[in-house]
Formats: sequence, structure tokens, C-alpha cells
Amino acid sequence: MRDIVRLLKLAWPHRAWLLAALGLSLATLLANVGLLALSGWFIAAMALAGISGVPMNYYYPAAGIRALAICRTLGRYAERVVGHQASLRILAGLRVWIYRRIEPLAPARLEGYASGDLLSRIRADIDSLDTFYLRLLAPVLTALCAGLLFIMFLWCFSPAVALATAGLLLVAGGFLPLVVHLLGRKPGARVTWTSSELRTAVVDGLRGMEELLAYDAAERQKERVKELNRRLLADQARLAGLSGISAGGVGLCSGLALWLALVISIPLVRTGSLSGPQMVMLGLFCQAAFEAALPLPSAFRLLGQALAAARRIFFLVDEPPAVREPHEPAPPPENAALSLRGVGFSYGDGAATLERIDLELSPGRKVAVVGGSGAGKSTLLALLLRFREYDSGSIILGGREIREYDGEDVRRLMAVAGQQPFLFNATLRENLLIARFGAGEDEMVAAARMAGVHDEIAALAHGYDTEAGEGGVKLSGGQVRRLAIARAILKDSPVLLLDEPTEGMDAAAARSLLERVFQYAEGRALLVITHSRIGLEAMDEVALMDEGRIVERGSHAQLLARSRRYRDMWALDDGMTER
Repeated sequence: MRDIVRLLKLAWPHRAWLLAALGLSLATLLANVGLLALSGWFIAAMALAGISGVPMNYYYPAAGIRALAICRTLGRYAERVVGHQASLRILAGLRVWIYRRIEPLAPARLEGYASGDLLSRIRADIDSLDTFYLRLLAPVLTALCAGLLFIMFLWCFSPAVALATAGLLLVAGGFLPLVVHLLGRKPGARVTWTSSELRTAVVDGLRGMEELLAYDAAERQKERVKELNRRLLADQARLAGLSGISAGGVGLCSGLALWLALVISIPLVRTGSLSGPQMVMLGLFCQAAFEAALPLPSAFRLLGQALAAARRIFFLVDEPPAVREPHEPAPPPENAALSLRGVGFSYGDGAATLERIDLELSPGRKVAVVGGSGAGKSTLLALLLRFREYDSGSIILGGREIREYDGEDVRRLMAVAGQQPFLFNATLRENLLIARFGAGEDEMVAAARMAGVHDEIAALAHGYDTEAGEGGVKLSGGQVRRLAIARAILKDSPVLLLDEPTEGMDAAAARSLLERVFQYAEGRALLVITHSRIGLEAMDEVALMDEGRIVERGSHAQLLARSRRYRDMWALDDGMTER
């Protein structure tokens, strides 16, 4: 019930559209039932008038029939337009709402979700809520309002007919939907989860097809997809069977209502309490009244699926962010001096990833952090960017604890080129301008030149308007990395963070790139995380990390002179040895 209440609250801003759709649906239903009932009365009355030779004014009922027919046609069209408009507006608002809610969760809280599962929650699960708003909420409200009006109308002619019809309406619109919901709840929930698993399996299979083919695992992945598809079709078949049975049940109730109306009305006609045309009208009215209940069993059949989708969405958006923003953030700092004092962090598994980290990063200072894989170097960047929350110690930015600032203000001061940079499926120009939208052509070209990638871009047929492809698939790994560095340079922030900037480059290209970066970084704070010794001689400080701790620090020359561990690191790791 709580999930339904939350869904209703999310739809509240669009209540005017929902009420308009409800009004049009009710008007269309009343016109349709009234058309059938009035037509039956008119035909019966005309037949009796013809047999008895009594004159009859047929203009008014004929005009009423035409008016009702026109109202039904126009109302049906308007109800579809307005109803879908209301549903689409609600779903559009939901997509914006869920994006805003999950954006603070990135990247730390979203790492446990497969990309296909996230896509399924954001797209398919939200689309499933269309069932709740368009095929459940509106029909239920329409049926309640129409059912009350129908019973009041029938009561005016025969309380017995009204009570009999009310009972059958309760069966068709209450009991049957409840049974269908109870029987379809588990299959409906499984449809939502299996659909998500199927999408994830297909997406992962396509993204990892090279590995699957190389390790002869493609057939196993195909069998997994086939099994998920079989389970999905089986549950969908169960739901379709429930839909057919429920539709038959409503049809049976409708026929019984017609039969009971005639059985109850015939004695009333004999006693003169009802006329023959009125008896026909009541019978057809009772039968047509079940149009209000017809969509309810099918709607409740899908309720389990819709609620499962809602729970998946709510479970995601209710995740607490990894970093809590301050209620009253301090104003952005005037300087970008960073100081790490005894910083500690763990991923919650009991083992510390970082312990007692001390670093000074002030404007004009160049610091390098080196160490083996898993030493905690990239985690350090996540703490500086406020993507994760440190457990102990303090990070001071501009004289204040970094927690006192809004995360967006912190990140505005920092430009980062990560170890695995992401390129959007857009042009190279658009990928660069993400850093600073509105930057001029000259600024963009200058940043690309500084990163050593301009000449390669200019040699492409479409230059900066070349499509990067999904994840930068149309570029080499080195080009992607240098494009990310160009993007960080274009941002023009006082703090520059580079994670493995020269990975995959030969010594000459790496040295040339770092010389240009060092030139750009004059007056800025520069932190470089690297496995390469190239350029370390130009650093003001080199910090050697091991198992989450800084075990040695000093200039490159000092560490070479006094630290055997530092010398051995380069000797043992050929990938970090300058060629």
C-alpha cells in the first residue's frame, strides 16, 4: 500500500490531466451505456406504437441517440488523447525524478548494479508504471463513479434490479480483480525481474562478445538467454490465461445481469409498474453497465508487475548517497590549497584501504603518488573529488574541512583525467566541451595541442566533428587517454588530477606529453598518479604507497638515493621502467 501511495504522490503534480482524463472516460462510458439503453427503449417503443397505432414523437429520442453517439465517439478520442498525455507527462516527470535521485549515488553506490539492470530500471520499469496510471488508476476511479451512478439510475425504476446489478458489479469489478491480482502477483513480479535479468544478460553478452567467443563461452551465454526467455514467456502465458478467464467472468456477469433484469422486470410489466420499453431499456442498461468493470481484472492482473517495477525503482532511489552534502554548505573556497592529514578509508569489509595519509597539494606544487596495483592510489582521487567519504582524519581545502563544502563546488575546482576515461557516443568536439561548455574553438584546439592529440584529430576526415563511438570505440586507447587529458586542461581548474596519464605510451611520447602538462600546470596544484618513472624528476614530491599507506616520500632523486624499496620497484616492474 505504501508503494501505491508513493506512486500517487509522484502523479500529484499532474492531477489536472488525470482528472480531465477521468472526466472524459466517465462521460464516454455514460454515453455508451446510455446509447445502448436508449436505443433499446426507442426500438421497443416504436414497435409497440406501430402495433397499437398510437402516434409517437420520435424526434427527441432520435436526437438523443445521435447526440449520445457523437459524444461517445468524440469522448473516446478525447479520452485517449488526454489519458495518454497524462500518462506520458507522469512518466516523463518520473524519469527526471529518478535521474535526479540517482545522480548523487554515482559512482560509489551504483557500482554494484550492472549497466543493463540500471537501464532496465530507468527505462523499462518506469514504462511499466504506465500500467498503473493508465490501465489501473483511471479505470478503477471511472468504475467507482460510474457504478454509483448506474445503481442510482436503476434504483429509480426497480430497487431489486439495482441490487442484483450491484451484486454482480461487485463480483466482476471487485472479486474477480482481487482473485486475478492474487493469482497474478507472483508471475507479474517474476516478469519484471526476469525481464531485467534478460536485458542484462543480452547487454553483457553483446559488450563482452569478444571474450565469450575467445573462451568458447558464447554458447553458454546463449543458453542462459534462452532459459531466461523461456521463464519470461511461461509467466507471460500464465498472465494471459488469467486475462482470458477474467474477461470470460465479466462477460458471464454481464449476461446474468441482463437475465436477472428481465426476470425481475417481467412481473413489474404485468402489474403496470414498468412499461415494455422500460423493461428492454433496463435489461440492456444492466448489460452495458459492465463495460465499467471490463478492464479491471486485466488491470489488476498487471498490478503485481507494476508494483514490482515500482519497488525496484524505489529501492534504487532510496539508497543513501555515499557522501552526505552539508545542509548549509560553506561558500566556495577562494584558494585551492589541499591538505590531507591522517586520512583513512575502508570499503566496509573491515580491511583499511587507506591509512594515515598525509599530503600537501598547494598551488604551484607538483606531487606524484606511485605504487603497485591495489595500493589505494585511485581511491585517494575519489576522496578528493567527494565521490567517497573518508572515515578518519581530515582533508582541508582552502582552510576548511572539505566536508563543509558542497560537492559541486569542490569539483568545480578540480579537473581530472581518470585511469579509465569515458567518452560519450558523440563527436570529439562535444566530448571535449563537456569540460567547459561555451569554450571557444581556439581554446579547445590549444587544449588538444597541449595533450598531443590535435594533429591526429585534424588528420581525421571530419576532424573534431568525428564521432567517438560508444565509449570511444573508434579511437585507440592512447587517443582516448590524451583526449581525456585535453578535456581536463580545457576545464581550466586550479587543481589538476591525472591518473596514469602516460599509460600505453612510449617513453618519448610520454615525456613530451608531461613536459607540456607541467608547463600548463605552472601556478596550479598538480597531482599525478602513475606507474611510470618518466617525469618524476620534475616533481616537487614523490610519495610511495604500499597497502594503503605512504611508506616513503621525498624528491625522486632523494628516494632513489635512500630507498631500496623505491629502487627495487622500478627494477622489478618492467612496465614502470623507462625505456
